[in-house]
Amino acid sequence: MTDTALAPDPAPRRGLLRVLVLLPVLVFAALAGLFLYRLRDGHDPQTLPSALIGQAVPSFRLPPLEGLRSPGGTAVPGLAAGDLRGDRVTILNVWASWCAPCRVEHPHLMALASDPSVRLVGIDYKDKPETARRFLGTFGNPFAAVGFDELGRAGIELGVYGVPETFVIDRAGTIRHRHVGPLTPETLPAFMDRVKAAAR
Repeated sequence: MTDTALAPDPAPRRGLLRVLVLLPVLVFAALAGLFLYRLRDGHDPQTLPSALIGQAVPSFRLPPLEGLRSPGGTAVPGLAAGDLRGDRVTILNVWASWCAPCRVEHPHLMALASDPSVRLVGIDYKDKPETARRFLGTFGNPFAAVGFDELGRAGIELGVYGVPETFVIDRAGTIRHRHVGPLTPETLPAFMDRVKAAAR
């Protein structure tokens, strides 16, 4: 018997190598196709599905951010779900001092705070009081109220994936829209359309 008769057939090994080489290319092509499909179908990547749209804000009660004062020197109050009902649309922003995108959107929140047709409130998410106060002291405080969510429980109730996230809440306390990621000059017009729709 010759040595060639004992040698394994290399064909199956070559076939396996071909599959292993082509697999990343096929996965990339599938992901690229999905991405293009989502872009063309008009899907906003900053809008995540939420079971809470059209529902009342879940119950929560958060203490104030200790030591936070308004420009007039009065203590800025904490936040509870019942505070989100009233005579104006409420914009609820979930933020943190450690969040880099929160710094990007902060000037836009400062501008929104000057709009008398809305009330802007915030939830400080999994933060430290001293760094949160320093953040607002440096960049300005746009919020009429700030709830301190040290453990992230209110964030869990709201289905928050990460910060920043911003909710539009109508006068009855019903969540009408959820924006994921920072508010930017590009996203603000569509966001404000949602605010106006909630005011009707």
